[in-house]
Amino acid sequence: MGQMVSFASNGGTSEGYLAVPEAPNGSAVILIQEWWGLVGHIRNVADRYAATGYLTLAPDLYHGVATTEPDEAGKLMMGLAMDQAAKDIAGAAAYLADRDEVTTGEVGTVGYCMGGSLALWSATLSEHVVAAVGYYPAVPWERMSPQWPNYSGKAALIHCSEEDGTSAAPGIQQAKQAIEAAGGECIVYDYPGTQHAFCNDERPEVYHAAACEEAWERTIAFLAGRLG
Repeated sequence: MGQMVSFASNGGTSEGYLAVPEAPNGSAVILIQEWWGLVGHIRNVADRYAATGYLTLAPDLYHGVATTEPDEAGKLMMGLAMDQAAKDIAGAAAYLADRDEVTTGEVGTVGYCMGGSLALWSATLSEHVVAAVGYYPAVPWERMSPQWPNYSGKAALIHCSEEDGTSAAPGIQQAKQAIEAAGGECIVYDYPGTQHAFCNDERPEVYHAAACEEAWERTIAFLAGRLG
């Protein structure tokens, strides 16, 4: 369903996997990778969002590097240059907003694990991003220095695993309070009995089918309510 495309990134060029829906709904989603990189699982997830009508772009934040080894993934995540990631995410939003399939100019973001934090951050980086969904966000906010006031008039949805401390975890509470203080909306859901990455169906040791399906339904309803 999808293909690799290039898009402008603040004077440079980045690449990503673009999944084009057969029946576009007029809206678009940026899908942000886990710490593994732009792997097959993320491409499959992008195709799934496209199947619901969303033009979906998964930017390659590691620029061609991916891994299946946890130690290497940790090094890649820690080595991610946040200034370049910000450019790539904002560039992806501008690219999607300018596509013919997108009628509103507004974009949503969805991210998992590392990408969950970056997805929530994305709404502070681009005026095009008006709705953000973070699945078990895992990166300390200090690495991003988010400008939370930019959430004014925007909305966030956070899915929290029990293993990560649920919505009571300090990082989740910090984000929720900051978004609401900015005049944004922040919805959080807890999933009892779940581990981190409970929506990765390629990792049977953590995958929780029932919780993942519930989170998916909530995500699609959230995006539909904010993007159409």
